[in-house]
Parts: sequence; C-alpha cells; structure tokens
Amino acid sequence: MPIKAIARRLKISRNTVRSALAAVEPPRYRRESSGSIVDEVEGQIRELLVDFPEMPTTVIAERIGWRRSMTVLRERVRQLRPSYRPLDPSSRTTYHPGELAQCDLWFPPVRVPLGAAQAGSPPVLVMVSGYSRWLMARMIPTRQAGDLFAGHWALLSGLGATPRALVWDNEAAIGQWRGGRPQLTEAANAFRGSLGIRIIQCRPADPEAKGLVERANAYLESSFLPGRRFTSPGDFNVQLADWLERANVRHHRMLECRPIDRLEADRATMVALPPVTPVVGWRTSTRLTRDHYVRMVSNDYSVHPACIGRQVEVVADLESVTVTCAGSEVARHERCWAVHQTVTDPVHAEAAARLRRVRLTPASAPTDSEVELRSLSVYDALAKDAVVAAVA
Repeated sequence: MPIKAIARRLKISRNTVRSALAAVEPPRYRRESSGSIVDEVEGQIRELLVDFPEMPTTVIAERIGWRRSMTVLRERVRQLRPSYRPLDPSSRTTYHPGELAQCDLWFPPVRVPLGAAQAGSPPVLVMVSGYSRWLMARMIPTRQAGDLFAGHWALLSGLGATPRALVWDNEAAIGQWRGGRPQLTEAANAFRGSLGIRIIQCRPADPEAKGLVERANAYLESSFLPGRRFTSPGDFNVQLADWLERANVRHHRMLECRPIDRLEADRATMVALPPVTPVVGWRTSTRLTRDHYVRMVSNDYSVHPACIGRQVEVVADLESVTVTCAGSEVARHERCWAVHQTVTDPVHAEAAARLRRVRLTPASAPTDSEVELRSLSVYDALAKDAVVAAVA
C-alpha cells in the first residue's frame, strides 16, 4: 500500500508514516531522565566497593555522610556491587561409572523411640553414587567410628561392590584438615585399606563439593519423612528401605533416566568387595569381673557367670552384642539404642543366683566316729622311762 494511501486512510501526515516505517520499534513516549540524588556520590561508593565489595550499605552511608533516603542508596549499591565482587561460578561435575560416592550423616528432625522410655534422633548414613545417583541410607546408633564403618559395610554389602572413592566432609570419625592437608583417622585408614579404595576429604566450609548427597538429604526430609511415624530404629530402617526401592526407580531430571537404569554400568566398574569381611563395629577384650557384666557404648550387657575371672572378647555390630570366651559364645544380646541401660539375660541371672546359693550354703558338720582311748597309765610309764634315761 502506498504511503499516500496509508496517510489518507489513517488521516495522518505522510511524514509521520515515513518515520513509523523507518523506526525499528513502535513509537512510545520518552522523557529525559532528571537523574538521581545518588549520582553525586556514586564515585565515592565505587571507591569503597573496590577495596570492600561486601561492605554493608549502612556502613557505606556512614562513610560518605549520606543523610537522605536509604531506599535509593540501597538500590544504587545493589546495582554496583556485582561489578566489584569476585566471580564465583558454580561448576557442573561429570562422573564416570564406579568413580565415587558422596557420603554424609543426616539427622532427621523426628523423635524415634529408642526403648527404655527414651527417644532421640540417631544419625542416618546417606550415600549417593556419582554416576548412577543410586541412593542408599541406613540409620545407625551413633556417629562414632565403630557404628559409622559398620553402616558403610552394610550399605556396600547390599550394593555388591564399592566405588573407587568415598567423598566425606570433616566428620570426626573420618578425619580433618591440619596444616592445609587432610588427615584421616586410624579407623578410616584401616577401613579404606581393607576395601582398596580412597577416602576424599572436602575442604572445610565447602558444602558444594558434595552437593549430590546434600540434595539427597533434603530429598529424604521432604519426600520420605512427611506423614510417617516410627516405633523404633528398626521400624525406621524398614520403612526407609521400602521407600528407597521406589525412589531409585523414579525418573531423574538431570540424568533424563532412572538411577536403576545406570546401576549395572556403575557397578561393573566398581571395586569388588574383599573376600574377608573388614573389621568393623566395636571390639574389646577384658577380664570378666564378679559383676559378670561388660560395658559397650554406655550400656551394660550380662555374661554367663561361669566365665568370671577369664578373658572374654566383646564384639558389637549394628544389630547385636556378642561375647565369646576361648572361642565359645557365652552371651548374645540385641543392641540397645538407648543409653545408660543394663541388659540382662534371664539365663545369666538364674545361673548367677544358683552359684550364689552354692557359695552361701554352710559346710555340713563332721559325722561322729568312735576313736580308740588309751589308758593314762601308759603315758605315766613313758614319762617315767624318759626321766630315768635323762638321769643316767
């Protein structure tokens, strides 16, 4: 359509039509900016941000002598600050099959009955495989090394293999950074040596280094916990295992597949489990006293009193406490999750009572028997002979 026809139809000037056709965007009203009251002090703000990019706006206002509205000052500082902050881009890490698994302790915000009228929130050991995102978790009695590595072995045994490296933060049972270098504990070194793997310690205050397991903790808290009630730690683990079976077959947005679809490829390149079970859990050796109880993690467990005075070996895992003497089992108890308790086997109590009764029973009186009586004249004669011999 010609410009002249457009102008006639719209009843506007032909020059207006020409300007509209030449413009790159529709015409709109524009007004020249009158500036801001912060423009005068922007130079001073920039000078402060060069040396102190995280300086609060209130401190900046004090340094430049600002006496006007804080709203406009905050807005200008918000616009300027990113230009002076050091860049800290996040990285996207890719993982190879069997390469590593990230580990952490999750403390669920629920109270779980522990027995003996006690309740608490024991830690949950969480592991996530880097390549397949296979999620494993189990509640353990304590965060100490004995229970921590027993929990590790339980999860890895269920997986059927172990990743070539385990990524941990500075958990006390794992190790800590000293002098700018990571140092593993003796128990952590022994465990990784038994499996033939590495343990990688993250630097302090670097949660992004194990973001997979941190997100898994949040996933457990938001998807597993709501609406559930638990009667014991064992019930917690049963419900958790059932939920994990469903969680590991759900579609993963980042992978665009399910964790179970990658599991076989992941497990095929992992390290095989050792033929001999690693030494995990709690182990101690002691001489059984007359009390015939042994202490394990703040609780006392009874032992058959027949072993009093002998050396006994005490072994505790996540499920039970076992006592042996000379290779023979003399006590077995279910692991008590409560604290400061005394666990007694009725058989041991009955045996101790029977031995006490035997010990306290008085010895029977000697039976009467006839004894030959000698005449006193015999002794008189012997004495007389002795005197005569002495005089002679």
